[in-house]
Amino acid sequence: MKYMQPRPSSIVAALYTARDLGVTVSVLHGPSGCSFKHARLLEEDGMRVLTTSLSENEFVFGGQDRLIEVLNYAEKEFTPSRMAVVGTCVSLIIGEDLEAAIEMADLATETIAVDIHAGFPENIDGVIATLVPANRAGWISDEELLRQKDLLKKANEVERLRGAAMKSYITPSRGDLKHVAATRLMDLIREGKTGVAIMNAKKETAYMFADILLGLHDAAPDAHVIYSANLEMKGLPKVQRDADRISTELINRGLSFTSQGALDEYGATGDQLGSWIQNIKPDFALIVGVPHAIPAHYLERVECFSVTNGPRQVGPLKEQGHAHVMVEVDLHPRTLGVTSIVESEFGAVLRSLV
Repeated sequence: MKYMQPRPSSIVAALYTARDLGVTVSVLHGPSGCSFKHARLLEEDGMRVLTTSLSENEFVFGGQDRLIEVLNYAEKEFTPSRMAVVGTCVSLIIGEDLEAAIEMADLATETIAVDIHAGFPENIDGVIATLVPANRAGWISDEELLRQKDLLKKANEVERLRGAAMKSYITPSRGDLKHVAATRLMDLIREGKTGVAIMNAKKETAYMFADILLGLHDAAPDAHVIYSANLEMKGLPKVQRDADRISTELINRGLSFTSQGALDEYGATGDQLGSWIQNIKPDFALIVGVPHAIPAHYLERVECFSVTNGPRQVGPLKEQGHAHVMVEVDLHPRTLGVTSIVESEFGAVLRSLV
């Protein structure tokens, strides 16, 4: 299937993976505008992102000298703990040897070369292209590399089956009005209905999705609701740090929950969460993060309140029977660089109804 809607970039995926691996300086070997928005956002998250700013002349004759120059500058200026050189479409076209440039730069800093470009149909190729040299460098084990590849495959499958990649084009939507959905949710609780509240979030987005669970708990602390969150301590270094911080804050703020899956397992937990829901037999379910990971047959006769950060996820969720679908706009930019839970719109609306 050829997509006619913008898709996540494998170059950007490589940058985020480098960050999760503890890279403190990444060098994009390409034009200055490549992946501009995400490069800026990642600097808010503590990783310096430099560019070799290749121009038309280097497009023809190559930019190895420029790459060596930027690498030497980065090491001297920022004293990084780890570095990564991330390729672009331009470095692919001119056939740049990133490994050779790293060797010629004679760096004291551990540095990996990520040969990637934006021509892949799925962004997981950028993740794998980063994890493989990280494994060779000893940054992650063989077991973790295999685990990551399996998780990526499952996440990709979820997007193709029930997510924003299930059609060649999906019209974006802001979803249902939050105050209307929140009112309905609180009405069910006042009627004595039973429910589950599930966070199945992707990595740092959990800093805001967790607030929705807190918002429900703050608004109805005595409700018949069982909570679950994917906060098991697994994955790359940053992923585990984030899980630990969020879990600790939830507990300190009085929320008891069952941990099911890790922050990088959002695409692999669908059947586990679905079986858990079926055993409880709730009247309603609040599902935040990646709700479409749970196959629809597990949610029959359950009134679903789902919260995503993807406007193109609204349509697919509605088609799968989710009665109320909300979008947390600008969630991802607001969860970069944070170390504590960030207030969500839906969480704030729930609190306002008390």
